[in-house]
Amino acid sequence: MRVEDLDVPEEAKRIIVESGIVDLYPPQVEAVKAGALEGRNVVLASPTASGKTLVAEFCALKHVLEYGGKVLYLTPLRALASEKYREFRKYTALRKVDGERLSVGISTGDYDSSDPWLRRHDIIIVTNEKLDSLLRHRAPWVEEVSLVVADEVHLINDVERGPTLEVVLARLQQVNPDLQILALSATIRNSEEVAEWLDAIPVTTDWRPVTLREGVLLGDEIQFKDGGATRIKLKTKSPSINLALHAVESGGQALIFASTRRSAVGLAKKAAPEVGKAVSRATGRALERVAESITASGERTRISDLLAELVKKGVAFHHAGLHHAHRRIIEDAFREGKIKVLTATPTLAFGVNLPARMVIINSYRRYEPGYGYYPITVLEYKQMVGRAGRPKYDRIGESVLIAKTDDERDYLFQSYVLAEPERIWSKLGVEKVLRSHVLATIASGFAKSEQGLYEFFGRTFYAYQYDIRAMKGLIARVLRFLYKEDMITFEGDKMHATKFGKRTSQLYIDPVSAIIIRDALLSRAPRISDLSFLHMVAHTPDMYPKVRVSSKEFDRVALFAEEHSEEFMFEEPDEWADRLSYEEFLGEVKTAWVLKSWIEEAPEDSIIERFEVEPGDLYRLVEASRWLLYASSELAVLLGHKDLAPKILRLKDRVWKGVKPELLPLVRLEGIGRMRARVLYDAGFKSVDDLKRAPIEKLTSLPLIGPRIAKRIKEQVGGFVRAEEWEALSKGRGTEQQALTKYTNG
Repeated sequence: MRVEDLDVPEEAKRIIVESGIVDLYPPQVEAVKAGALEGRNVVLASPTASGKTLVAEFCALKHVLEYGGKVLYLTPLRALASEKYREFRKYTALRKVDGERLSVGISTGDYDSSDPWLRRHDIIIVTNEKLDSLLRHRAPWVEEVSLVVADEVHLINDVERGPTLEVVLARLQQVNPDLQILALSATIRNSEEVAEWLDAIPVTTDWRPVTLREGVLLGDEIQFKDGGATRIKLKTKSPSINLALHAVESGGQALIFASTRRSAVGLAKKAAPEVGKAVSRATGRALERVAESITASGERTRISDLLAELVKKGVAFHHAGLHHAHRRIIEDAFREGKIKVLTATPTLAFGVNLPARMVIINSYRRYEPGYGYYPITVLEYKQMVGRAGRPKYDRIGESVLIAKTDDERDYLFQSYVLAEPERIWSKLGVEKVLRSHVLATIASGFAKSEQGLYEFFGRTFYAYQYDIRAMKGLIARVLRFLYKEDMITFEGDKMHATKFGKRTSQLYIDPVSAIIIRDALLSRAPRISDLSFLHMVAHTPDMYPKVRVSSKEFDRVALFAEEHSEEFMFEEPDEWADRLSYEEFLGEVKTAWVLKSWIEEAPEDSIIERFEVEPGDLYRLVEASRWLLYASSELAVLLGHKDLAPKILRLKDRVWKGVKPELLPLVRLEGIGRMRARVLYDAGFKSVDDLKRAPIEKLTSLPLIGPRIAKRIKEQVGGFVRAEEWEALSKGRGTEQQALTKYTNG
């Protein structure tokens, strides 16, 4: 089947054909035959790069251009949402029936808003959590949605993300029974069961555009599932690096999955000297520019310096501890073929699409603190090997597990290479998970009685798999808990959320977090400080994962806790009576201490070294605490603690920017981060008025400022600048980045 044969608007087909797609892949043909373009619900389960997104594009364009509908595209991750947003942007030149251009929007943050501005967009990309928050705010435009695309739908199986995806799909069907659902996944063993739940047609295929060869390496020989074998050169002591060099020397790229961040970094460091020998001069020059962009993004740290040095040799590492800007740079450089070997933690397999000629699984075991090592699931293995082979570049993609003995090789073949992925199961039936969704259902008015609750949750995948009777006891316990904590009230058989319950749901925090904040604000600490509030939010279940306390720093954190004991709003557990609770308490104290150091303007590198956290971890702590502090300030107002609300709100801004109080007016300016704000303040420019009156040549001469930033400052604050000075600034080729590098190097 060809694109031109599709029942899709001609102008849309023209854009697709001009992008180089003329013929449909088999999975796309099957989806069309199943009725995807005729409004039928479809579950499309096919390997990575088999064209699932294009099916979503066909359906979306038909809904918008022919039916005047609205489309929601759901993704589990913000990075994936950004990737899909860029893909859909190519259609914004198309005209709808009313003559207006097709509009694409994206929203992944701010969970305390109905985002009314999204109404003007035709295709809206959101994360599952963002849609959940929009439904809690009863965003009226959601009722206009005629198509929802649920990407990575197999993540219903995920303990953390699965329940939210399951609930929002059930909620959308409740809001709009005529909604079309297109569910996409690379691996679903029980796709027929998911399809029955969604009243959809299952389309399941193993077809992929690049032939996949799965194998196991033992010694110097890879044995493949298809019976073939390949020998590799043993240039290093690491089997993974030897495999990667084999791929690079044959003109390809290698993606190595490591079990931990430390292992990913270690493999990258070991691979760099060997891979660097195979990098051409032209690629080397391109890699130099990639390395420069890494050092130019965010604060310069030892991790960013190490990453930049490895990149120069064609190697990089990728994990959640990296700064988000650095992850983006690495991803782009790998896609462009500049980086030859990428070592990554398994989270990459569930995120952005980064295919490579060879995928190497360095270890099939994972380490979980408190549980030790355990084998990965077949589902996780299939997600990783799905990255093997770059369409349009590779004819064959190879995935390789590593064995040390004959027995282990046989085990890996039976347990992974020849095995079927596990069935996916709903993870909704847990009291901790249900609390938030039951409260949201009541607070948003989607259910007004206990029977109404059962009717809604009867729509979920959990009820489909286990029967609603399996949930009734859990829901009853959750209702008793919410009533006891004054989050819901009963009037006969009718249920209503209290102001406290409704605001908790809208703020998108766990009801237990709201209760902890409520009780802390009521009891208060003997001596309230910034640390009091930082520890308060660190004590909530929404601050996850918390910073771990290693054995070598146990005494140091315990001493800090003792010195600041009067500032904590919660009673300290007895170290000897309840060791586990005490260790958890110290983890919360350390989390608060990290944030305290951040707002006191400690350099990022010193925080990384002192507390053994990484840039990405610090960013997530900052983001989580910022939201929890905002929620705390809102609850403080609601609960009558108006003396505390301004303090918490100011602390929220300080956490977000990482500054002392005096810098807050300066960091609100675009382009002025914590480092530039400190330079300006120390130079005597302590307010917007100071900057308004500042001589332009004085600003230009400051470290980290230069002509370009000085011009941006003046454009924002106003003030008199002579025409010739503007002209000079406009022509200035700022050396701000060289100054930043020099400044951060001391």
